[in-house]
Amino acid sequence: MTQNALLTRTNLRTPRAAAIAGILFSVLAVAAFWLLWTSVPADPYEPGSWLGTSAGSVALCLNLVPFAGIAFLWFIGVLRDQLGQREDRFFATVFLGSGLLFLGMLFTAAAIAGAILTAFVAAPEQLINSATFHFARAAAYNIANIYMIKMAGVFMITTSTVAIYTGFAPRWLAVLGYFLSACYCWVAIIFAGASSSFRCGCF
Repeated sequence: MTQNALLTRTNLRTPRAAAIAGILFSVLAVAAFWLLWTSVPADPYEPGSWLGTSAGSVALCLNLVPFAGIAFLWFIGVLRDQLGQREDRFFATVFLGSGLLFLGMLFTAAAIAGAILTAFVAAPEQLINSATFHFARAAAYNIANIYMIKMAGVFMITTSTVAIYTGFAPRWLAVLGYFLSACYCWVAIIFAGASSSFRCGCF
């Protein structure tokens, strides 16, 4: 292996590569979620009137999701390469598993939302307030707000724990990760409780 190749590999293994990938994922994910949050009503029982006014913003959001996913995979790969032999098998399994589950559910929810947009373009009158729309809307809502958000919390907890044990990141950053993961889990509990209360009120 030439000296240039060794230098390239060393540069890829630096924390800077992981930081760039993490920041890129954060920017793309925040932009996508902000577009979704401002375009789609939070009420999962909403009949779908937003499809006629906010379909373009939602489509832009869905096009950002794959690029966010690529950046997230790059972040995981660089981070695992940085850990090397220091990586604990237990935490490595939970770290990789929760990250891939989070990404898989993110793509699944985005694909369902994309299917809703496609169906609306094909037959707008039939889709609005139909059983098919409510099924797809509820599936995407539950995947994102019940399952995906919990996997994000597990990923953040595991990453923070690995950071403390191996020292690949500052301790204050790991503590911040614990705090944010606790906020994620708390938000997930609030969403689940609010959704259950709303269903009880309807029935």
